[in-house]
Amino acid sequence: MQESSKTRLVRASNFDQTYFSGTVLDIGCGSDVVISHAQAFDQQHGDANKILRHLKPNSFDTVNSSHCLEHMHQPEKAIQDWWQLVKPGGYLITVVPHEDLYEQGQWPSRFNSDHKATFRFKTNNTWSPCSFDIYELLKSLPKARIISAIIQDHKYNYQLQKLAIETENSKAIRIKHNELIHQLMHKQLLSIALLDELNIFFASLGSTVDQTMGSALAQIQVIVQKSVK
Repeated sequence: MQESSKTRLVRASNFDQTYFSGTVLDIGCGSDVVISHAQAFDQQHGDANKILRHLKPNSFDTVNSSHCLEHMHQPEKAIQDWWQLVKPGGYLITVVPHEDLYEQGQWPSRFNSDHKATFRFKTNNTWSPCSFDIYELLKSLPKARIISAIIQDHKYNYQLQKLAIETENSKAIRIKHNELIHQLMHKQLLSIALLDELNIFFASLGSTVDQTMGSALAQIQVIVQKSVK
């Protein structure tokens, strides 16, 4: 589902005025741009892994990225390059899936085969072979000051979470779940409320479910500001 739109629903009323009133770059936004006047940068505009080939440093008051960093071949290098695009005094807003809430203990990701990394929050404990602590990653950027760092789990049902490698049986049920979702989508019968109910039902059968397909958030948001000195 469109994570930027869902994230906007849980942000404070003054968020846009605080962070998006100037020039904004939205990396990996697809059709779900974070704010109407933002400059979109997606696959048709170039390679976000090598963004400095396409855009000049110190060009934007805010660089926003929602659910894009996990698709980068070298997340550390990508975030360093994205940081260079931020003007002194500006902001980098990064939203990534929380590895325990989204991937739920299995790698490669069972829900998105294009994910190249997972992200944890303020901990060294991880089950993932390609995990980054997103807080430490952004804190280590030059002249970076953490403004906010939070887990966003709005409407996430922890009773449905299955933090383990799935069995053949649970995998088969998950595949049936996905097939049903695609059939309902094709017939234009799918709603967010129905997705939430289907997640509960298939989880009760033993499937691991992607709650972000419904109304839930399963992510980490970190906001950093670049010092002017």
